[in-house]
Amino acid sequence: MKEKGGCEKVLRLDMNLVYEMINLVVLYLLLRHFLIRPVTQIMEKRRKVIEEGLKNARTAQDDAMKMKQEYQDALKGAREESAALIERARKDAKVEYERIVGEAGEKAGNLIESAKETVKAEREKTMKELQSEIAGLAVASAEKIVSAEGGNQGIYDQFLKEVGENHEDADK
Repeated sequence: MKEKGGCEKVLRLDMNLVYEMINLVVLYLLLRHFLIRPVTQIMEKRRKVIEEGLKNARTAQDDAMKMKQEYQDALKGAREESAALIERARKDAKVEYERIVGEAGEKAGNLIESAKETVKAEREKTMKELQSEIAGLAVASAEKIVSAEGGNQGIYDQFLKEVGENHEDADK
């Protein structure tokens, strides 16, 4: 009986062990189906969302870097363009300044030349008037001398001849 009873215990223990194993397998399958799979799926979705967020962040960072580079290039271009515009404006202003100074110098030269000609003409006119007046005074003086002396007609003619030659030389 002892032998039978010992076998029964082993069998019973073995049966309990089999039931416990079956319970563990069923529990594992239930946990896997209702807990592990949904948690794994949630974690996988989370991982995908995080990866997508990181990818979007990298893309946004790359776009930001491109925009920053474009902005820097545009700013550099604007600076170069403004420097070129300033240089062009300086050159244009210098050309305009030189043109205005040249015109002013030309006008001043023309005015000076015109003034010289006017002064020369006035001088010649004054000289002619003075010669005419001197000739008139000389004639008047000669007439008085001739009328006072009465016979110096030769001196009078010679004087008129000399004054006439001087008058003609001045006209030339």
